[in-house]
Amino acid sequence: MIIPKTTEQIELMRQSALIVSKTLGMIASEIKPGVTTLHLDKLAEEFIRDNGAVPGFLGLYGCPSTLLTSVNEQIVHGLPTSRPIEEGDVVSVDCGAIMNEYYGDHAYTFEIGEVAPETKKLLQVTKESLYVGIREFKAGNRVEDVGNAIQKYTEAHGYGVVRELVGHGLGKKMHEEPNMPNYGKRGRGKMFVEGMVVAIEPMINMGTKNIKQLKDGWTIVTRDGKPSAHFEHDVALVNGKPELLSTFAYVYKALGIVSNEEDEFRTTPFVV
Repeated sequence: MIIPKTTEQIELMRQSALIVSKTLGMIASEIKPGVTTLHLDKLAEEFIRDNGAVPGFLGLYGCPSTLLTSVNEQIVHGLPTSRPIEEGDVVSVDCGAIMNEYYGDHAYTFEIGEVAPETKKLLQVTKESLYVGIREFKAGNRVEDVGNAIQKYTEAHGYGVVRELVGHGLGKKMHEEPNMPNYGKRGRGKMFVEGMVVAIEPMINMGTKNIKQLKDGWTIVTRDGKPSAHFEHDVALVNGKPELLSTFAYVYKALGIVSNEEDEFRTTPFVV
């Protein structure tokens, strides 16, 4: 059952989402060749707790970490390790936090130094597909309208769309109804309702859509060993339109990136 949120609850969820956004912004300043994902995980836990929130992933379903850090061919759910990040890697950093009893859940894939042009394009198209999908999260549409838009956009570039892992509703639980796949047929799935909040998160592979899980029971990788990209936003349906609760603005400030990509999904522009 979809659980719509009141205006007041959406504002509480915005605070939860922004804690995660700020954490990713802090990570953007720290992630570089030679740094380990275990170190980033420690920094993230400290940052979240110092800002009055609680790590959302730590202990959830037995998760041993604050961040899920997926490197190169790892798609999602990568556990932090002592392996140093290397020049040319791409690293998906997925983070959750609980504040005011509500979850924020938000992800960004970072380029480490000079990345291969074909990998850079994968990240660009995946992030663009996130907004292509968000545009379909509106009154009168259904769940698979979002997935269909993401699928068409990314498959047109020859990429593989992961089937087994999906976005989801968000609230006092990390995973609420409905599931939000990144593929589908227009006009199918549950109807969107005012006040619902979802995490939309395309997980797109450079090659095959097929995946496998590593022996750690968490890390999901591409079956062909080619890179994958993952971007995620928290979005509320407000006045029949998608409104972003999370932001990449803190990441962009740390990386010196200028972007207005989020402006169409806000009633007023977000300023860091």
